[in-house]
Order: sequence, then structure tokens, then C-alpha cells
Amino acid sequence: MKAGRIAAVGAVMILALAGADAAAHTFEPALLDLRERESGTFDVVWRPPAPESGALAPGAPLLQPRLPAACRTLAELEASDERIATRVACGAGRLRGETIAVPGLAASRIDAIVRVSWNDGQATSGVLTDAGESFVVPAGPRGILTSGVPAWTVATRYLGLGVEHILGGADHVLFVMGLFLLVGATRALVATVSAFTLAHSLTLAAAVLGIVTVPSAPVEALIAASIVLLARELVRGSDEPPTLARRFPWLMAFVFGLLHGLGFAGGLAETGVPADQIPLALLAFNLGVEIGQLGIVGALVALALLTPRGLRSGAARRWLPAYGLGSVASAWMIERIVRFWWT
Repeated sequence: MKAGRIAAVGAVMILALAGADAAAHTFEPALLDLRERESGTFDVVWRPPAPESGALAPGAPLLQPRLPAACRTLAELEASDERIATRVACGAGRLRGETIAVPGLAASRIDAIVRVSWNDGQATSGVLTDAGESFVVPAGPRGILTSGVPAWTVATRYLGLGVEHILGGADHVLFVMGLFLLVGATRALVATVSAFTLAHSLTLAAAVLGIVTVPSAPVEALIAASIVLLARELVRGSDEPPTLARRFPWLMAFVFGLLHGLGFAGGLAETGVPADQIPLALLAFNLGVEIGQLGIVGALVALALLTPRGLRSGAARRWLPAYGLGSVASAWMIERIVRFWWT
């Protein structure tokens, strides 16, 4: 009965985890994105924090961006609780040297990312925090645009983003759990997790730098498929011939890590990277992801050590997690394939 209760609890935990959107993350900064259509005319998208995120104190007014006085609204493109889109004309100065602010940010518990993209391919970005509610768009020479954000601020913000990204991404968490179940708390675990880290770091950097461009929808479906294949490895019997994944788990982790890196890049693209501090932002983000991974592995090792010896092997430990991971990932894979195939 005790083993049955533990199995039931495990199933509930996996199903609860599956209920979260695999692309959802707890780190949700506000985003203000300005893209120039014609000289001096910008499409502005404001994505405020979700009302249920708890980022705003009770009774606090909703955050609204404040553009320079020279900007006048031409059209309202979209208005909802999730995003507000407008088209504005900001004159011949094209926002250079102007100040963009989000009043009230100091009273909140969030950051705001500001991105400005011009139609000549140049771009700049900045991070607004409770310590600074405004951002001055660089007015320097062409091609010498800087975010104006201190390096320490970039490092800490993107480190936190990396941690939150992997802990809030259910598909990444399940994959790391699957790797642990495959190799256990052995020396192979270090090599396997390290290979996964190296792989996703490579593709993340390649995607952010524009070397690799892959649509996000098929990547998300393939990430789910990687968990399905990993779950299949977990249910292989001892009498079956050992597969390449069983003999070299680090190789499987590396190959699938390349996919997961593209998934990380999709999440990072929503936030943006300071154009003049890309290496620092990437390093901090990857360190954050690694910290999150180590936290997951550490929790699993502790759980394994606390599990009674009689429950460390057998059906309850082997079959339930494998079928749980496989079922959840299969549902994700089907849903994601349907979503990008018919939309």
C-alpha cells in the first residue's frame, strides 16, 4: 500500500506539472517594443505584466509607457489585457536622444525591457528597473548604439532570467528529470548534464547571433519528441540489447540539448538582448540555466537518498515516471504539431 500511495503521488505531481504550459515562465518582465516602419513612424507594442502575476501592489495603477512628447498617435492597432499596440509618429529625430519611461515601475516588483529597432537594421535595448524608470535612446553615431545599462545589471537580470526560464519551462524540467532517471546518481550523470549544457549553450548563442534561424513551432514539437524518446529508453527491459543512448547517455543529451538550446533562444528572443552586451547577457543566461539544472538534479539526488531502499527499484520507481513522462510529452507533441500545422 505504501508503494501504491507513493506511485499515486508521483502520478499527481507529473499531471500537475503537465497542466502548466511548457512555454510559460515565471520571469515575466514587461516589454516595450518599438519598430520603425517608415522614417520616424513606429509600431509600438506594450506587453504589461499579467494581472495575476502579483507584480503590482494591490490598488496600484496599471503601468503605461510614456513616449517622448514629439510622438503622436496615428492609430490604435490592438488593445487587450495582454498587449497594447499603437502606431506613432515621432518626427525626424526618430527617437534618437529621446527619453522613454514607464512611470510607476519603482512601486512594482518587475523590470521592463525596452527595444527600439530602426528600419535601417540598427537596434538598441535597455532594462528599466525600480532603480530607474527611464531609458534614453542613444543619439550617438550610426552603428555605435549602446544600451546604457550597467554590466552588473545586465549580468544579474539575465542570470535570473536563465534560472527562471528552465525552472518555469516544464518540458526542460521533465527532460532533465528523464536524464537523471536514465543514468541515476552516478559519474555518468555529471558527463550527461555537462553535455546537455554545452549543446544548448552552442545553439542558444548561434540563434541569438543570427547564425541559425529556425521557426519556434517545429522546435517545440521536437523538444516534446525528445522527451518521448527518452521515456522509451526508460522502459527498455534489461534483456533488450543496449541502445546507443544507454551506452552513451551523454551523446543523447548533447544531441537533444541542441534542440533545447533553440527553445531557450525562443524564450530569450521575447525579452531581447542588449545589442552592445550580447556576450555578457548570453554568459549570464547560460549560467542561470546551469544553476537551475543543478538545482533540479540536486533535488532529485536528495529525493533518491531519502527514498526507502525497498522503493528505489521495482515498478513504482521505473514504470510510473517513464509512462508519466512519455504520456505528458506525447500530448505536448501532438498539440504542438497540430498547432503549427493548421495555423
